[in-house]
Amino acid sequence: MNLGNSFLGLLAAAVLALAPTGTADAAGSWGPLAPPNPYLGPLGTATMHGDAGSSDATPLAGPGTGGISVAGYPLASACPTLLQGSDNLVVALCTPVIGQTPTIHLLDPSFGGPVGTPLASLEIAKGSLLGGVYAYLDNADRLVIVDGNRTLLRVGHARDAAGKWRLSIASSTDLGSVIPEGDNVTGLVPDWSGNVWFATGKSVVGLVTPAGAAATIALPAGESVANSISSAPSGRVAVATTHALYELHADAAGGPEILWRAAYDRGSARKPGQLSWGTGSTPTYFGPNSGADYLTIVDNADGQVHALVFRSGSGQLVCSQPVLTRGGAGSENSPVGIGRSVFVASTYGYPYPAVPEGAGPAVPASAPFVGGMTRVDVDDSGCTTVWDNTVRSAAVPHLSTADGLLYTVTRVGLHITTPLDGYAFTVVNPDTGAVLSNRPLAGTIVDDPLQTSPLITHDRKILQGTVTGILRIS
Repeated sequence: MNLGNSFLGLLAAAVLALAPTGTADAAGSWGPLAPPNPYLGPLGTATMHGDAGSSDATPLAGPGTGGISVAGYPLASACPTLLQGSDNLVVALCTPVIGQTPTIHLLDPSFGGPVGTPLASLEIAKGSLLGGVYAYLDNADRLVIVDGNRTLLRVGHARDAAGKWRLSIASSTDLGSVIPEGDNVTGLVPDWSGNVWFATGKSVVGLVTPAGAAATIALPAGESVANSISSAPSGRVAVATTHALYELHADAAGGPEILWRAAYDRGSARKPGQLSWGTGSTPTYFGPNSGADYLTIVDNADGQVHALVFRSGSGQLVCSQPVLTRGGAGSENSPVGIGRSVFVASTYGYPYPAVPEGAGPAVPASAPFVGGMTRVDVDDSGCTTVWDNTVRSAAVPHLSTADGLLYTVTRVGLHITTPLDGYAFTVVNPDTGAVLSNRPLAGTIVDDPLQTSPLITHDRKILQGTVTGILRIS
């Protein structure tokens, strides 16, 4: 989900992912999550997908299934990246309707100031359509991002002498010598040694050491990276291109090295409701032992898509399991991965207002948004589908290991979508796929979450980015 030359482009690109036999215990707990990355901020709130492994699972409890109250920051901006630091302040990366310059906002999630007024704001240089959305918070609550000038920034916040909050660049590293002109970073993540890994739209993968030295490797020509990247406690890093899934690590000389490559079925064309011709997944680490035993993405096969599960380290394919058999056969979202379970949500036919340059035409050009979610469980002998439902998720679902609930925002209306469609805050039972509660949200197209990822905060709120700002659900 990123911004290019048009605001609508950013909205589109800003999209930019549990087994009855052993994932959930009698108390309803889920896990394990991988150990926290020591170079990230708080577990569950430091990356768009919650953690370094992009599990989309969080140890924080959400609002639950009862009544809700809804407020909002009407920022006149698309806000795909919402992160919360150890001081409980929220750092949001947004792109305004006017000017379209990516802007970092510091927010008080309790709305201590006037609604719609950030505590502080800072503009950064624009990049490509797929550049500068996947930022993260480091262990000093600084936003780590590569801007449109190919500079790695760490942006901190503090009060000045007058007590006013300020955002400022704490450090910068010029990556212009290792990232070609015209290319931009799509995703970045720290490994467990403090290296900052990055992948560009044109498939340059690199790392920056804590001392500031950079090294890169080029993936095969013709492949592109359209989603973020993930890391595991083993030191491995996962990158999905429009053709293949890769796992890498730092070699003896401290540079990136490919451990394995697994091509997948990318289909014959981009599907409606997806932003690239290939997987829509940020690769997800999950597993029953270390929390990162497996790695999963969803392919883009014609007709029927599959959850692909690989063993981290070896790249062995554990299974290729059909998913979304009751819904639309395509997903732009990162799967949720926890314990032995994977949850996949359909975006097939979702009405993005624009797609990134070079994405290619969709085949068919458009389709109804049917929705659908699938849960798949994994064991050493393969995979089993636990349930399929027809939930029309309009955001990246997140699973709370604290309350055992799966949270999302759904689209309300006919399968043939219109600007008059509504939205609802929806809680799903991850054991059965049944909808436990469905609370209407005010607004129509101006509150479209556009398949962006919510933030479950430390005080049981959900912040959900939309095309015009942020909703707070509590």
